[in-house]
Amino acid sequence: MNKLLIVLAIFNIAGCSNKEVYDKLRLDERNKCVKEPPTTYFECIERTSKPYEEYERERKEI
Repeated sequence: MNKLLIVLAIFNIAGCSNKEVYDKLRLDERNKCVKEPPTTYFECIERTSKPYEEYERERKEI
């Protein structure tokens, strides 16, 4: 979690938008799915396929 916060802070300092940060983190997570066994690969991809707009809407509801 701390690693995630550091990455987010760096991107925000660099002037990246929240959407760019989210997309980068999502891409990194999807790349990790390649290491999953074939039986869980598609489940992993599904977990990481939430569009930014949906993520932002859910975040604001909380």
